[in-house]
Amino acid sequence: DRDRPGDTMRHRPAPAAAMSPPDPNRDSVLENKVFLIVLVAVSLGFAWILTPFFGSVFWGVVLAILFTPLHRKLRNRLPDRPSLAALITLAAIVLIVLIPLAVIAASLAREGASVYARTQSGELDFGRYFEQIVLALPSWIKDLMNQFGFGNIAALKQKLTAAITQGTSLIATQALNIGQITFEFIVSFSITIYLVFFLLRDGAALALRINAAIPLDEQDKRDLLRKFTTVIRATVKGNVVVAATQGALGGLAFWFLGVTGALFWAVLMAFLSLLPVIGAGLIWLPVALYFLVTGAVGPGLALIAYGVLVIGLVDNVLRPILVGKDTKMPDYVVLISTLGGMAAFGLNGFVIGPVIAAMFMAVWDIYILGRGRESEP
Repeated sequence: DRDRPGDTMRHRPAPAAAMSPPDPNRDSVLENKVFLIVLVAVSLGFAWILTPFFGSVFWGVVLAILFTPLHRKLRNRLPDRPSLAALITLAAIVLIVLIPLAVIAASLAREGASVYARTQSGELDFGRYFEQIVLALPSWIKDLMNQFGFGNIAALKQKLTAAITQGTSLIATQALNIGQITFEFIVSFSITIYLVFFLLRDGAALALRINAAIPLDEQDKRDLLRKFTTVIRATVKGNVVVAATQGALGGLAFWFLGVTGALFWAVLMAFLSLLPVIGAGLIWLPVALYFLVTGAVGPGLALIAYGVLVIGLVDNVLRPILVGKDTKMPDYVVLISTLGGMAAFGLNGFVIGPVIAAMFMAVWDIYILGRGRESEP
């Protein structure tokens, strides 16, 4: 018997498309994953090409954040001239920050070259100064040094001399490069100035775009942004004020006591004072000990008293007020994050370290508060 006309159609296998219709949700998820991979890849690539100019970009952002209040006031007075307001703010940055730094760098270049030349000629023999200090120490301290393997004065002297010679050479070379306005310095300086101008002029619109791209709660984003800008302003202003004050006070004391290269040591103390608690003392304390062991008891005691009561007081009083108060971070967190930041990122780390620590604490606070809200009935 033949099949009925409808049987053939009834038993014919269905097309594959009819058996498994496309899943729009699955395609959407795949598209999102591919787009996310592309987004991460191009972001990493962009960060990679900016790596050679990381310092210039970083300080451009920092200067823009620091001078945003001034620029905002100018924008209010010049609502129809955004470029002019940014240009005036940029001129203020050059006059207040960059020109003084250039003058100090030029002076440091001369002082650094002089100290390095005297070190090479033997006129400044830091190894001999160290040996005189060690020989004048009490016997129990010498015995303690021997127990810890520091009894070989000749080896310590040689290592210290090599380290100081290398350090003064590096400092003198870097300062001389800046003082001579090398091509690299010009490029970095130009990038920083160029970036600051556009960040000031278009920063509000850029901040809105970044804010819209971050997939977080609006209140959390506001808290994180506020913490980020607060820590940068407090860290830079606080550390710069403390460093400049301690360096100036230490350099003034060295000049009064007739120490060679007072300006050089003042800048070095200012740089080391970025390390809380221990910074400037790494310079003035050995000098005071040298005065004591060489018979200059009066200058040595005066320098110790001055270093503890005046230079140290600046660090103990100003830094918590200018840095810890605004960032709301404990002193030990500021110290550890500053040291770790400078170890990882060099000079830029004295800002990056506390910023990362502050963001770490802020993110965990948001997470803990969020978990607390979710656990409420």
